[in-house]
Amino acid sequence: MTALPTSAPTRPGRARPVTWLLRQLSRGLVQFLLVVIGLLWLTPAFGLFIGSLRPDEDNAASGWWNALTDPGSLSFEGYSALLENSGIVDSFWNTVMISVPATVTVVVVAALAGYAFAWLEFPGRDAIFLVVVGMLVVPVQVGLLPVAKMFGAVGLFGTIPGVVLFHVAYGLPFAVFLLRNYFAEIPREMLEAARMDGGSEWRIFIRLVLPLGRPAIASLAIFQFLWVWNDMLVSLIFADSSSQPLTVALQSEMRQFGSNIGVLAPGAFLSLVVPVAVFFAFQRHFVQGVMAGSVK
Repeated sequence: MTALPTSAPTRPGRARPVTWLLRQLSRGLVQFLLVVIGLLWLTPAFGLFIGSLRPDEDNAASGWWNALTDPGSLSFEGYSALLENSGIVDSFWNTVMISVPATVTVVVVAALAGYAFAWLEFPGRDAIFLVVVGMLVVPVQVGLLPVAKMFGAVGLFGTIPGVVLFHVAYGLPFAVFLLRNYFAEIPREMLEAARMDGGSEWRIFIRLVLPLGRPAIASLAIFQFLWVWNDMLVSLIFADSSSQPLTVALQSEMRQFGSNIGVLAPGAFLSLVVPVAVFFAFQRHFVQGVMAGSVK
């Protein structure tokens, strides 16, 4: 009985060059699109920086891109005038004194509360957490006038502590919700092993939970800092002329001097570069937190 002819086995190695080529092309296309998106995202910031270096008459006569053909017209005189403007300088430090305490307080309180809601047993824990989650749906605009009246009664209206307290109050619900859900993903066996070794709750929180939750904490700190630094609505209501942040000061300059680009452009770029620097400083932790949250 003659055997039927069989087809020659296909060699898997033949498909590898084609697969490798398609993979490289797709990767190159993705990288190209990311570069284009990055350039488009950076274009307004670059244009603002170039505009802050141009004289007022040049900004009024033509667009910022015309300075690329005449770089000799660029100077730092606008920044020198900005540093001589006491109102802008004071408002910059007011922004720092508002953003840093509001961010640190929210992160510390939310980390403690998140650990308590995730791993500590106490009466009414679930009910209290539901109340915290329910506060997420309360818009900021609803609490502006009632809180302003309360701050006026206790002497906090128009002060930096009043602005900080408002940001802390409205930043805590989301922060507690975020960190509680992240801490709850920590394996229970790890915490039980630490307790069996004699570790107290405070020691477990400091030495175990905080290092494991560093990506989520860094992401929360970035979001909170950016929100407070760029805020203008809350500061317009709760801050007076001596405690106003940079966003309110720039808005006042625009309203007072109209098209005073010589001060507005350097001030706006200064307001932009600080949160961008903070973001890139914590970029690695931010990406880790986002990726961990997507996997979990």
